[in-house]
Amino acid sequence: MKMIALDSSGLVASVAILEDDILRAEYTVDYKKTHSQTLLPMLDEIAKMILFDPKDADAVAVAAGPGSFTGLRIGSATAKGLCFALNKPLVEVPTLAALAYNLFGAEGLICPIMDARREQVYNGLYHFENGALVTDEDQRAIAVLDLAEELNAKRPDSVILLGDGVAVYKEQLDSLLKVPHLYAPANCSRQRAASVAAYGKVLFEQGKAVRGEEHAPVYLRKSQAEREREARERAAGSLRGES
Repeated sequence: MKMIALDSSGLVASVAILEDDILRAEYTVDYKKTHSQTLLPMLDEIAKMILFDPKDADAVAVAAGPGSFTGLRIGSATAKGLCFALNKPLVEVPTLAALAYNLFGAEGLICPIMDARREQVYNGLYHFENGALVTDEDQRAIAVLDLAEELNAKRPDSVILLGDGVAVYKEQLDSLLKVPHLYAPANCSRQRAASVAAYGKVLFEQGKAVRGEEHAPVYLRKSQAEREREARERAAGSLRGES
């Protein structure tokens, strides 16, 4: 089983090549660069380093969302292009589940959070049971205050938080959370294509692969541009109604 994996759902740009249960290569950069200019060169570089021919891949896995609208579109287009060129299936890996997979085997409730702006985060809740990732709450956009209240109500023995939302909301979470909690260290706190590949392999073996042309990113909510356009249209409609 050989898999190419991509993650550009946030500031992180990450590519990986998995062979069976061996991570052959991973290239991850957390820096403000245009993913459209980095993903394929990164993949090309690691493929050359390990003498890997992309044609030998069995599938391409991509972080399917939620996340940055631009980043998701770039990752989606890149994955679909690879699938078309290589004639391979595509595995859609939920971004937050892949983040949770960074902490494989961890005890307690895993709470990945990605900054969604406007005092909201993209979030899901997970735990591991007999080596399998279990979804307690599926991916959603939720207010930080509502998430804290939900975690307090669940009263888990411990909560591990990770993701780029931690840096934004850590102080607020520390003041709101009444349950034991800690934060994942730097080596596993952000998106990694290695986790997209590892969890993508699980999904692929479950038969959860699609044709590249069938894939569409999961946004969970409308973009700021769409919200602003709708606001302008509502305002224009109100003015027309008054005239």
